[in-house]
Amino acid sequence: MAVKVGITGGIGSGKTYVCRQLEQMGYDVFYCDDEARRLMAEDSTLRTEITALVGTSAYDDAGNLNKPVLSAFIHKSAEHAEAIDRLVHPLVRRAFREWCAEREAKVYVFMECALMYEAHFDEEVDSVVCVVSPMKLRLERLRRNRGISEQQAREWMQKQMGEEEKASRANIIIYNREGEEPDVKYIVKEINK
Repeated sequence: MAVKVGITGGIGSGKTYVCRQLEQMGYDVFYCDDEARRLMAEDSTLRTEITALVGTSAYDDAGNLNKPVLSAFIHKSAEHAEAIDRLVHPLVRRAFREWCAEREAKVYVFMECALMYEAHFDEEVDSVVCVVSPMKLRLERLRRNRGISEQQAREWMQKQMGEEEKASRANIIIYNREGEEPDVKYIVKEINK
């Protein structure tokens, strides 16, 4: 049975970059956000539940998820975000378990999850790695890669568990700093201990 390793970190920390490096090393990575988006687009029951919660504008005329409408709904209140999470997280959890079952012969499999602790996905893995980056670099990445202002980035960060708390709960910490490649091999070395 494969050892399951969670990869988390604050928004803009570079956790996806670390996961892409792991994939280049030959490891399989399950991306929770990608799976959530797929499910919201393809699962008919979930689509119906989201439409009932958010309204008919949750999906456009072509049937595509209306991301700005969903994002506005989620960011309106903690209660709205929790309502969407209650619909989506159980399906992502099930999808991860099925994905892992298909990879039992692997030595390691990885899960990238921004809300590792908030969604209790840490219960699905054997070990958690937290990717840590300086705040200035995180803000710059978000501006450059997602086109959002510093104020918006800070608002998003406020809605997530702080990076310090995530790091304190993790089994392994990996640093992703300006001008330095994160030592992804360190993750595998630490898991082997």
